[in-house]
Amino acid sequence: MKEEADLLFRAEQMLASLRNELDEKQHRELQLWLQLHPDQAKLMKQLSDGRGFDGELTFFKESSRTDDWEELQRRILRTKPLKRARLWPGFAVAAAVTAITLGVWLYYINSGPNVDSKAPVVMKNDIKPGGKRATITLANGRVINLSAQKSAVIIGEAGITYSDGDSLNSGVYSEVQTLVARTPRGGMYDFILPDGSKVYLNAATTIKFPSTFDQENRVVELVAGEAYFEITKDASRPFIVNGSGQQVEVLGTRFNVSAYPDDKASTTTLLEGSVKMVTAFESRLLKPGHQAALRNGKLEIYPTDTDLAVAWKNNKFSVEGSDIESFMKMVERWYDVEVIYVGDKTEETFSGNVSRFDNLSKVLQIVEASGAGHFKIENRKVYVFK
Repeated sequence: MKEEADLLFRAEQMLASLRNELDEKQHRELQLWLQLHPDQAKLMKQLSDGRGFDGELTFFKESSRTDDWEELQRRILRTKPLKRARLWPGFAVAAAVTAITLGVWLYYINSGPNVDSKAPVVMKNDIKPGGKRATITLANGRVINLSAQKSAVIIGEAGITYSDGDSLNSGVYSEVQTLVARTPRGGMYDFILPDGSKVYLNAATTIKFPSTFDQENRVVELVAGEAYFEITKDASRPFIVNGSGQQVEVLGTRFNVSAYPDDKASTTTLLEGSVKMVTAFESRLLKPGHQAALRNGKLEIYPTDTDLAVAWKNNKFSVEGSDIESFMKMVERWYDVEVIYVGDKTEETFSGNVSRFDNLSKVLQIVEASGAGHFKIENRKVYVFK
């Protein structure tokens, strides 16, 4: 199983450290792992001090499965002698390998990640999901913090109100101006624009729009992030979304635009209607059920599962054949955490579907259940292990 392979790898890595055989990168990786696992750090210190482990050897032999013990013996027999400069007796080699492996093995058995898809992942320091959080900045620089208890705001000609009719005293203006709506990491919010079109903002998103559209067109700018649009039809005034080196032009339709700066591509997914994609080099039509990806100034259009593209808007984490980096970026933005990879990133892909209103541990179960990775949460940092 993967857990046995992992523990044997850590055992050999710790022993190599005692031999001064790790390069700088391997040493940093081991030190980070030891910081995350105090019990193993304590064991490592004991080994460095040259203490004996007869009791641990006996306990491991009696507690582990036969195949575990036989594998350990095979590893011990292949172990090179320690450098004489460390003044370790020859018999300590076997004790060191076994004791290290014992400590790591016990960690996985007692508190390690659970990859049984039928059982929930239990993690200390679990993190709650994001929620309704956003601001609107007026032209004079005033920032309006929107209520977490409201579902949406309406941008009117004279001011801003909540969709339930409640007013915002600070959201009043006397002339046409550019408004800036922002959601932080861990935030989302819905907006009804002056023409009645709806825009739903995902986490870490910034969008600009006028307090009133003019008579010729309706233009908004997606500065960064992800937004889902439901456009009110108006044959005389096209609706245009600018941003990330592209322009999306529509009359009446439903589509999703994702343009995070740290993603490899900006994507536009069309659910209904028709849109024209315009870049500095080309112009192409996008049909329903298709996605356009802008990479290095070049558009690529292909069929896609639109449900996956707008899963966030429907309050779901839904992935199909996702890689670990793309998935963890979504986690980072919605749960407002820092993701740290320990060692190499897994190349395995995985699929799953859970609510965005579940705690972080439930979302990470998508990866845990596939065996593609393991996690540890500490102080709003998520450590990812292959």
